[in-house]
Amino acid sequence: MEIILLNETHAEDYWNLRLEMLKQNPESFGSSYAEAINHKHPIKNAAERLSHDGNCTFGCFSGNQLVGAVTMVREKGIKMNHKASIYAMYVNLSHRGQGVGRGLMESAVNRARKTNGIEQLLITVVTTNETARGLYHSCGFKPYGTEKRALKYNGEYYDEELMVLFL
Repeated sequence: MEIILLNETHAEDYWNLRLEMLKQNPESFGSSYAEAINHKHPIKNAAERLSHDGNCTFGCFSGNQLVGAVTMVREKGIKMNHKASIYAMYVNLSHRGQGVGRGLMESAVNRARKTNGIEQLLITVVTTNETARGLYHSCGFKPYGTEKRALKYNGEYYDEELMVLFL
């Protein structure tokens, strides 16, 4: 398995993984599968996301298959650009428990540490996702609050734990 920084040439692979993540774990993401499939130019949009300044997405390939990804987005405003957030962390079902998630998180954290001016990373995780919470805690993230009813899916509410890693 190999973890690399994705770019616009990986747009189709990333798009397919994104659809998978939204379908497999709809309670864990702010976006929905229904919203995603209604984009007019999904591959073009994915390519733009993967080449946007201030953002970086790491992907893990097993052979030629993208099996996991994580995105780091730096805040833009002058008063907030000392922060970056982690989004869209996902590993496909057949590759979980093999260190892919840890490798992706370490890649994002290392990138943040090497990026001039980033002092802290933020992440949110659905409180019922014990595996992800455990991974983030083991990577040094500390909880600082809980957003009650942060997501609502199929009439059910999900709380999110808010976490920070001070670099």
